Amino acid sequence: MLDRLQSLADRYEKLSELLCDPDVTSDTKKLREYSKEQSDLQESYEAYTEYKTVVEQYDAARAMQNEKLDDEMRELVKMELDELSERKEELEERIKILMLPKDPNDDKNVIVEIRGAAGGDEAALFASDLYRMYSKYADTQGWRTDVMDVSMNDLGGFKEIIFMVNGKGAYSKLKYESGAHRVQRIPTTESGGRIHTSTSTVAVLPEMEDIDIEINDNDIRVDTFCSSGAGGQSVNTTKSAVRVTHVPTGIVATCQDGKSQNSNKEKALQVLRARIFDKLQQEEMSKYAGERKSKVGTGDRSERIRTYNFPQSRVTDHRIGLTLHRLDAVLNGDMDEIISTLTIAAQSDLMDKGEQE
Repeated sequence: MLDRLQSLADRYEKLSELLCDPDVTSDTKKLREYSKEQSDLQESYEAYTEYKTVVEQYDAARAMQNEKLDDEMRELVKMELDELSERKEELEERIKILMLPKDPNDDKNVIVEIRGAAGGDEAALFASDLYRMYSKYADTQGWRTDVMDVSMNDLGGFKEIIFMVNGKGAYSKLKYESGAHRVQRIPTTESGGRIHTSTSTVAVLPEMEDIDIEINDNDIRVDTFCSSGAGGQSVNTTKSAVRVTHVPTGIVATCQDGKSQNSNKEKALQVLRARIFDKLQQEEMSKYAGERKSKVGTGDRSERIRTYNFPQSRVTDHRIGLTLHRLDAVLNGDMDEIISTLTIAAQSDLMDKGEQE
């Protein structure tokens, strides 16, 4: 591992030289490419640099122990050794995590799709709760959300909402949210006070740029129509809403949130690129993992990653066995504990696989 870290440090320092080279600074493509590569290496480089410094200080303190020291100095050296040993172990654990294979999409913005599934109007109302939860969480991270398409029911719930979350590292934190989310509560439409179970589905897709997924103009069909609101009524009389179909795959994306047809078309293409990438990724993974269910599943009540139980103010993530009794806080965007625990679990799995190999 130390050899890999030294190679990484050498590359980081070489990139620093290249980024000062006039031939590179005058080439926008190379400048962007090298800057991104260095940015990706920076955290590991800084951790390794500190680790080397701590090891040198630790070795020097060990050597000092062998010298003739008075009691006071010997105690000070022992305290320094204890502190350095603790920091050395912390850095070793951090470096192990930093050296794990990194998802190349982790730093990207994300497109989130939420749909009401099993449960009719109540599922749509819960979908709106999930949208609010993610929006609030994005606010705590300093990210920006941008609604791209929405379809509402008569009660103000979302039959479907698609929105983008713009912020560095958005995919790394939200990618584990894909799946079916189950809610247990008394719906506002329930007169008998009975608890109902409904589901909404979430799909989190990394934003793909033109350089990631190239779409040939000849492969798409663009249709325009009037935007509509809850219940299907028209909300404007101009054909600003856009539906884009990728003919080779049959994948469709629509956007009717903005008043500009060009703006809606660009947003629809963003969703289309993300969905095409997701389809290609699933096909690639299926070659190695056999038949693979989609991220969202069918939305059936039994296909769930998390349950939100209102009577008990309980949130349970079934993948990691985590239960929190502060439902209101979670739905108000306090998701740090859930997301950090999911991240640690994923990192532990990667480390276990690495040790087995």
